[in-house]
Amino acid sequence: MSTIKFGTDGWRARIADHYTFANVSRCAQGFATFLKKEGRAEKGVVIGYDQRFQAENFAATAAEVMAGNGIHVWLTKHNTPTPAISYSVVDHQAGGAINITASHNPPDDLGFKVRDPLGGAIPPQDLKLIESFIPETDEVDRLTFDDALSDGLVELFNPDPAYIDQLKRLVDIEPLKDAGFSVLVDCMWGNGAGWFPRLLKGGSTTIYEVHNERNPIFPHMTRPEPIPPNVDHGLSFVSKVGADMAIINDGDADRLGVGDENGKFIDQLRVYGLMGYYFLEVRGERGPVVKTISTTKMLNKLGRIYDVPVYETGVGFKYIAPKMVEVNAMIGGEESGGYAFRNHVPERDGILAGLYLLDLVVQTGKKPSELIDLLFEKVGPHYYDRIDSRFDQARKGEILQNVDSARPKTIGGLAVTDIVTIDGHQFIMEDGGWLLIRFSGTEPIIRVYCETTHEDKVQAILEDGLRIAGLQ
Repeated sequence: MSTIKFGTDGWRARIADHYTFANVSRCAQGFATFLKKEGRAEKGVVIGYDQRFQAENFAATAAEVMAGNGIHVWLTKHNTPTPAISYSVVDHQAGGAINITASHNPPDDLGFKVRDPLGGAIPPQDLKLIESFIPETDEVDRLTFDDALSDGLVELFNPDPAYIDQLKRLVDIEPLKDAGFSVLVDCMWGNGAGWFPRLLKGGSTTIYEVHNERNPIFPHMTRPEPIPPNVDHGLSFVSKVGADMAIINDGDADRLGVGDENGKFIDQLRVYGLMGYYFLEVRGERGPVVKTISTTKMLNKLGRIYDVPVYETGVGFKYIAPKMVEVNAMIGGEESGGYAFRNHVPERDGILAGLYLLDLVVQTGKKPSELIDLLFEKVGPHYYDRIDSRFDQARKGEILQNVDSARPKTIGGLAVTDIVTIDGHQFIMEDGGWLLIRFSGTEPIIRVYCETTHEDKVQAILEDGLRIAGLQ
């Protein structure tokens, strides 16, 4: 049996290597034990899954173990966006959820994500507790799927209607239907397929979908992550269909990528800046903003302009979700394109985020590229990039020592004014920009990110980051 370690949202591994039916059973038993000890087992659990290889069968395996532990299961009838699974927890007043998804990971991977009674990420200390309850063997309590169905312990359900009703409470969809826009939606072969045509049908707005079938090898991209180069093939259709903008969802539809009317990718830091502008300026809402250390300082500037607090956390919704609940945040988000919203669930929602962004275009009457100009009028131009570098695990300690001991006076020619270690090492520079070096929570990758007000210094900053880590 493999040793199972929970990362940012749960456990991910390569299918048929460590990600096996036996190991999924063990994870399910660990979560069942956790629910019992927390007094949540009697509330039941929601289980859903994505479009990856055998995902529906791994979900059924998790349901068998839950049923064997006497825990009622609401199992989705079909592949379901992660945010709809999270909302189903609230709708059913369940004790939590299991989501069989690897989100944006490479095609070979699958995952076992867990959620709390609010539909949000489970905090790190509870993830460690669940991990400690995972048995060393696959000798777990279980019922066969057919027996669990006949006993009523597993109940198949359609999560779509309740989630759609919730979306319509949060966004006035009618003006979006009648705006007459042409929108390209890249579904990245994932769970977002069919959702925007379904939500926006019946008006003058036209939706063109690409990559909207099930294909677990994810052609035309290295992984279903809504950043370049994975988005390049989809964005090439913007000019072909004459779209006014592009909406891109990752494999489980909890993240959002955006392209402008020219088919140019708008990086996720600028998108989060636009989200902040939309809520504060266009909607006139007020409330705290939660952001990870790896996302834009434009939000800090907007916070000062509109007099709202901005809280920074470590990377991942396991940090964002609890902070959002604690401060009743208006919005929470991260550099990977995941955004969560007040009056919803404290969980990334790429479908709702896409509707909100389309609403920003409709309400302002401006094209996406013009919206960036509008944002920069408020906070000044900001430029971002990121390098992901795979490394030999044997070097992890050496790399960490390199970064931990680094005290550079300048990075990319800009003076370093502070070092922040909330998550990884963030070097603050004289222009208010930053360089962040941190290890991925899910893969053997070290990430080097930067944001600066100097477009000509981006690559020099990233190269200095690689040198600091000893990778160049």
